[in-house]
Amino acid sequence: MPSLNGLEVWLIGTPTELNAATDALAEAGHVVQRGTRHTLTGTDTGRYRLYLRLSVTAGRQRPTGGALIDLTAARAARRPA
Repeated sequence: MPSLNGLEVWLIGTPTELNAATDALAEAGHVVQRGTRHTLTGTDTGRYRLYLRLSVTAGRQRPTGGALIDLTAARAARRPA
């Protein structure tokens, strides 16, 4: 199967959202590079930006039994700025 090498992704969210997204992407392939979390400001206070570079095999089957994050619950648990 072809491989997507050097796939670059910018994620923005709370620490919980970033952890869940990073874990899900790592299950889909391999994290080649993980950047440093950058704190956002203004109306995005409490959120962060994160850069990932991935290697993913196209057509790979998603593992069964994995749980998706409940974004509504994660946002409700987020501390106000």
